[in-house]
Amino acid sequence: MVFQERTYSVLVVSSSEKFNATTATLLPVTDFYPVTLAKSVSEAQRKLLERAYDIVIVNAPLPDDFGMRLAIDVCASSDAGVLLLVKSELYNDVYAKVVEYGVMTLSKPTSVQLVAQTLRGLCATRERMRRMEEKQKTVEEKIEELRLVNRAKWLLIECLNMSETDAHRYIEKQSMDLRVPKREVAENIIKTYK
Repeated sequence: MVFQERTYSVLVVSSSEKFNATTATLLPVTDFYPVTLAKSVSEAQRKLLERAYDIVIVNAPLPDDFGMRLAIDVCASSDAGVLLLVKSELYNDVYAKVVEYGVMTLSKPTSVQLVAQTLRGLCATRERMRRMEEKQKTVEEKIEELRLVNRAKWLLIECLNMSETDAHRYIEKQSMDLRVPKREVAENIIKTYK
């Protein structure tokens, strides 16, 4: 891969030593770090409780479960990109069950090049998810600020008999005069009059 400023944490869930060795060559530390290995679904679930991963690769079947449910659960409960590898004779059935959850599926045997390209696709998807998370966080912060400002306005209306327009203007003026965000002014008003 080309130089990038971000690395992607990876959880490889596989009981096959050959698969693990081949996959390790596709995950250079410059692009993928840390890379964690789990040899069963239960071990993977424990590792997923310990930390979040950007990419989860599931090589099915696993000793304690097939792995399809794990792939679906990871997609449903996190923003990780998930790659599920299944035997070619099972591919169509498994794909039909997991595609609606966002699980990427490849049939085995597959080429190293195809796995590498799919990993790049998962990285691109993860970046898109990061941007969406940032936008959502910004929107949530703005909504919270509006709630605080409205709460502060109503306290000024109740306690100081201001009109809504005057209360709004007061908060904006305080924000400009003190050079602080409206949120901070609202929080101070709430502390004072509550």
